[in-house]
Amino acid sequence: MTAGIAGPARAEPALPRGRGPLSRGVIRALTEPGRPAPDVGDVPGADPYGEDLQLALYALYELHYRGFAGVPDDREWDPALMPLRRALEEHFLAALRGEVPAGRSGDAALGELLVEPTDHRGSVAHHLQHDGELWQIKEYAAMRSLYHLKEADPHAWVIPRLRGRAKAGMAAIEYDEFGAGRAEHVHARLFADLMTDLDLDTRYGHYLDAAPACALAVVNIMTLFGLHRALRGALVGHFACLEITSSPGSRRLAAAMRRTGAGAAAEHFYAEHVEADAVHEQVVRREVVGGLLADEPALEADVAFGADVTVHLENRLSDHLLASWRAGKSALR
Repeated sequence: MTAGIAGPARAEPALPRGRGPLSRGVIRALTEPGRPAPDVGDVPGADPYGEDLQLALYALYELHYRGFAGVPDDREWDPALMPLRRALEEHFLAALRGEVPAGRSGDAALGELLVEPTDHRGSVAHHLQHDGELWQIKEYAAMRSLYHLKEADPHAWVIPRLRGRAKAGMAAIEYDEFGAGRAEHVHARLFADLMTDLDLDTRYGHYLDAAPACALAVVNIMTLFGLHRALRGALVGHFACLEITSSPGSRRLAAAMRRTGAGAAAEHFYAEHVEADAVHEQVVRREVVGGLLADEPALEADVAFGADVTVHLENRLSDHLLASWRAGKSALR
């Protein structure tokens, strides 16, 4: 991988290049006034995990974050785009529901995450800690920048949909994620510092064109859950999964940064998550999940689904990364 040259932050990223008829059609609809969005009838024939669908969904979702250069802000809720977005979401969700076991309890789904697997062959963090090379760490950071440069933003949508213990616990964790009132401690800023250490471009969305579909999917799912009140339980399950698994994974990644000499800021980002997320894990399980299910016990299956889907999509990304790197190839597009 050839690292980009670090530059100043830019509020609006450039539109990505299309990867198929759906994503190309979305990009044309955003840039050419009066051009219709792709026909929803074309969605069922697309691979729900494929490059074309995932980029089309990502581009539509990004309108709810910082948007794109040259795309007016009022396209965010353009009624002409909503039928396509709904069709893309339903196709993606249907595939996930077909592959992720249903009917699990929240305790079962989250309890499994508390025990670190003894078989590390599928663990990207374990690979980077012991065998990873600096170019692989750079690729990993480039892909993860799609989320970490907006870290915690997708989960903030659930706060108005919670109450009592769940709302208070979620707000407390998000407060930490957003720097506890100090801009220099915002986790997205800390990740930008990590990228600077790695000589990567810190501009928001810069590596979108380089990220494969499996990397887009892990970001798309949290936005999908976040934008739908009916999926608030799934977003809580997703968030709980991230917080429970973050501390041990971050410990390995901090060691990887140290071993490869990635830099002080690169190591600090993950070291910060070891301590912070160990605390967050307790809050999210006892207050956020516990409070939500005390108020709305019917959402337990959704909490389990959100956690299980997160593991499923992260495993797909890990498989891609490790297969590419073990073959001596770049995992980027």
